[in-house]
Amino acid sequence: MILGKDVNPKKQIYYLSAQILYELNQTDNKEFDYLYIYHRIKLNEDISLNLYTLSLDWLFILGAIKRGKNGLLRCI
Repeated sequence: MILGKDVNPKKQIYYLSAQILYELNQTDNKEFDYLYIYHRIKLNEDISLNLYTLSLDWLFILGAIKRGKNGLLRCI
């Protein structure tokens, strides 16, 4: 379930996806390594690799990111 009533808001896919987009927009690079972004997010948020992957899946579904030759490409 994407939205839960009894879950910490910082553990929600919407919130974590926004944090991922924030990190992607901090530089002028358009392509990013999968684990580099995870470690950047991990500095500020207590996020598991599983939840990070679900958040990336959500961003793929929305069309905000896509797979590039060497990593993740931001589309927005």
